[in-house]
Amino acid sequence: MQRFESAMRRLMLLRHAKTETDAPSGRDQDRRLDDRGHRDAAEIGDWIASHPPFPDTVLVSHAVRARQTWDIAWATMKGRVPAPEVEVLPELYGADPAQILESIRTATNPGNPKRLLLVGHNPGMHEIALMLMGGGDPAGAKALTHNLPTAGLAIFDFDVKDWGDVAYRRGKLVLFVSPKLLRSG
Repeated sequence: MQRFESAMRRLMLLRHAKTETDAPSGRDQDRRLDDRGHRDAAEIGDWIASHPPFPDTVLVSHAVRARQTWDIAWATMKGRVPAPEVEVLPELYGADPAQILESIRTATNPGNPKRLLLVGHNPGMHEIALMLMGGGDPAGAKALTHNLPTAGLAIFDFDVKDWGDVAYRRGKLVLFVSPKLLRSG
């Protein structure tokens, strides 16, 4: 990855890891990670910890599977990267691209972070990734076109000084990675 410019904003979109089919409660938002989900969340956390720059702020859906994904990823990162500010946002659960974009644009506290990680759900996360992409890594773009898989991570750079200026088709896809892609080399 190239040198990170200070006028840039880096956005990392992480879909929650693999989950059980049904929650014991019967409520979708209570679905938990399955065994593969636990492994994949740890693997993507390890990858993030090995590939700076690291997120300053993390916005996480309140659904159990999103919080578990972040908690497991963070457990593998802890002690290796600076602790980010973490905010649980109920509005990321089931969010469409417009709601996700609004959450990105208002991510100014605390301290107007330069690097933002969102942990959320499809179809909204996949749709916003496609809508933000305005260039960048061709192989990653091709893979991302098909799907944002569980524990998939899309990293974008925006040449803006403020999150409020992030717009569709303005993001440069730096990298798209998933546990499956990491395993396949």
